[in-house]
Amino acid sequence: MVNKFQIMEFFRRLKYAVGIVFLASINFACDPAEGNRKLTKPNVLFIAIDDLRTQLGCYGESSVISPNINRLAESGLVFNRAYCQMASCGPSRASLLSGRRPDVTRIFDNRPVLREMLPDIVTLPQQFKNYGYHTQSFGKVFHGIFKGEIREDSLSWTLPAWRPMAIQYFTDNGIEVIKERHSEYIKKAGNVWDAMAERRLKGLPWEAPDLPDNEFVDGKIAEKAVETLNQVKGKPFFLAVGFTKPHLPFVAPKKYYDLYKGKDIKPITGEQLPTRAPWQSHNSDSKELRGYSSMPQHGALSLEEAYELTLAYNACVSFVDAQIGKILDELQRLNLHKNTMVVLWGDHGYHLGHLGLWCKNTNFETAVRVPLIISYPHSSFSGKRTNVIVELLDLMPTLCEFAGLPVPDGTQGKSLLPLLNDPGKEWDKTAVSQHTRILPGEKPLLYMGYSLRTDQFRYTEWIPDDTAKETEFELYDLRNSKVETENVALIEKYNSVKKQHAKMLHEILGNE
Repeated sequence: MVNKFQIMEFFRRLKYAVGIVFLASINFACDPAEGNRKLTKPNVLFIAIDDLRTQLGCYGESSVISPNINRLAESGLVFNRAYCQMASCGPSRASLLSGRRPDVTRIFDNRPVLREMLPDIVTLPQQFKNYGYHTQSFGKVFHGIFKGEIREDSLSWTLPAWRPMAIQYFTDNGIEVIKERHSEYIKKAGNVWDAMAERRLKGLPWEAPDLPDNEFVDGKIAEKAVETLNQVKGKPFFLAVGFTKPHLPFVAPKKYYDLYKGKDIKPITGEQLPTRAPWQSHNSDSKELRGYSSMPQHGALSLEEAYELTLAYNACVSFVDAQIGKILDELQRLNLHKNTMVVLWGDHGYHLGHLGLWCKNTNFETAVRVPLIISYPHSSFSGKRTNVIVELLDLMPTLCEFAGLPVPDGTQGKSLLPLLNDPGKEWDKTAVSQHTRILPGEKPLLYMGYSLRTDQFRYTEWIPDDTAKETEFELYDLRNSKVETENVALIEKYNSVKKQHAKMLHEILGNE
């Protein structure tokens, strides 16, 4: 008699077979002139970008100069509606790299280490390493770029993860502000450079040093990735490159600021939180930004401040885009592009004045929607885009199946291989993101906010850890709006929609 475990094993093997068939079809199509029919292991170039919004040319935004990301999109599939599992760096990355939702990793802020929370977890790069790949990491892939906050995973990499010394400021003014604001910490560290390398010291919100790219963290990361491509070109590889910008402070070489001279930059000002949104919905009045010098501690930013920050953010995006271009150019020069899948993703979105907020740490569309591009040469999906809903969680099963590797047991998410074969395919998928909130007091009250994105709505429940307290609800009708404007959870005509979404959300959380 066939038991359920045999059935599960059958379907698992079937999924691997689908991946191998897909792999074979695209590998054989790569270089027909050579008549090569030998199935080779595909390489993976895995590019992570910190705090990157979908404000890119390939997403229909002409205000940001990003020619290299745009050309990657021209050879790949652009996911117009990809979502992270938590709009915070560490939790989002831990979720993606483990293939588990935050409730499983139990990582809800930047402090925990994935391997300590889940000692037996097999991460995405670790699975590639286990099956003969050379795996290597540069910059911020797992969380952290500063010595005191690095949350690395040694079992994931063939060689130790590589990070340059994390210098944040370069101008005389930038260094002086740091010295004034962090004098005691600098004294303890020994000097300002070692202090900056140890942890993020908040000083100026932006600056534009007139220095070459390779003086900056991301410039050094790109150089190291290019160097390593030359070293590993004869073996199958999984290279993860994590860029640190456009995370605050917005520091990039002056020439990338100069790109926007004469450009019509329109900062977003005057927007407000959605009508009837509960207090849990916002990110403590954009607390992350308020810690930088000259930023107002409360209330709206001035038009000038909003303009400067928007320009500086855009310049950082253009700087990172140029570094990506260097890596893509070297990939092509070495003729490795023919057998390398490039995956570019942002760890979460970013408020740039949207809904009156700055930075991330919300469940709103602007914070949880992320750029995601998957490119493989001569494939059927090159230059296409899809509007189906996907999650960063889906990358673990997708890349494993693409390479013909087993998907580790317990992996959540849904393989995107069928979409790579047919971007127009019907796709029944929702996305769940989440975030925590704490109500201070003698006995602090913790809320977990689970947010479900469906084709037309966003539904959120803020569930308290004290069952005697009430759950707060949000429901946003996004059929005619790109952003949340009015919480309709308590409006009678939406009762059936609310009930339907509550059922879907709890089924997802309960089943996983």
